[in-house]
Amino acid sequence: MKLAFLGAAALASLSLISGAAQAGAPTKLGIGMILATGPEADWDATLLRDIDTVTKEAPHGLKITTKHVDGVEGEKAKDAMELLAKSGKYQVIWAHSSYSDQVKALKDKYPDVLFVVVGSGNEGLGGNVYYDYKRVHEPSYLLGVLAGRLTKSDTVGVVGQFPSEDVNDQINSFFAGAKSVNPDVKRKVAFIESWYDPAKAEQFTNAQISAGADLIFQLAGSFETCEKANIKCFGNYVDQGERAPASVVASSLISWEPDLKWVIDAWYDHAANGKPYEGNVKERWFSQAEGGSSLSGYHAYDDKIPAEVKTEVKGLEAKINSKELVIPVDLAVPTSD
Repeated sequence: MKLAFLGAAALASLSLISGAAQAGAPTKLGIGMILATGPEADWDATLLRDIDTVTKEAPHGLKITTKHVDGVEGEKAKDAMELLAKSGKYQVIWAHSSYSDQVKALKDKYPDVLFVVVGSGNEGLGGNVYYDYKRVHEPSYLLGVLAGRLTKSDTVGVVGQFPSEDVNDQINSFFAGAKSVNPDVKRKVAFIESWYDPAKAEQFTNAQISAGADLIFQLAGSFETCEKANIKCFGNYVDQGERAPASVVASSLISWEPDLKWVIDAWYDHAANGKPYEGNVKERWFSQAEGGSSLSGYHAYDDKIPAEVKTEVKGLEAKINSKELVIPVDLAVPTSD
């Protein structure tokens, strides 16, 4: 009888503890974002798009509020991060560019804030700093296969932003895909040395067209230039075929949804269960198979691409997703032939 009483008391105690833990679970999360450019740049626009989607999904039942600060670098970026952290309203600070120097100066001062640094040029700091990356080399390889099959001049171009690791990997994979089906492809590569400069993008695109390129992987976004010259091009990050259907055959797409959920899960486990932050030192990126990247549809070109080419690309896409075909990450600075 005494044992039964003790058992009931213990169960009641456990129930109270469980109830208290549930009652103490967080219901709100603020995410502050530091953007090097702003919504006009696809790198930033895709994050804003996907955080809106994740906010509506409400992972862990959280009511998520967001704020973004655009076009800040150096000390201004550090000051913006500190204002967000100091306010107490933002428990995650997402620094969407090469901001690890600024984060390093703040991370120990705000140990309960989860910081995120994104992309090349960052240092993995561990602890309460999570190092996110975006590799788009797999769908870029598929775009290259399309280019290799569709080019008539055997000269294919790329207009990129900076020769940084997360640009180089896309360009190298694109040309690897092109040469895998057409060894005669000649490469034309140019960098505008900016994340967003429409005038330079147009200038370098025209130079490649003059050099004989009839297909251009347009990382710098000068699609109207391709359209005026009546040549085909490829987009990246967002579905550029919706914006420029006359020139864009297909695009390599990115999604930040798995990245955001990874970070939100880590913060929630810390806030709800007291689990220490375990920020990664080596960059974490989500593959095509994991939903981090994909290939768009063909839009206006759907009926213009030979059926056998579309079948070939679809088969390669399936092989990449099943890991039967592994596309290497090549970070070398790409050059013209």
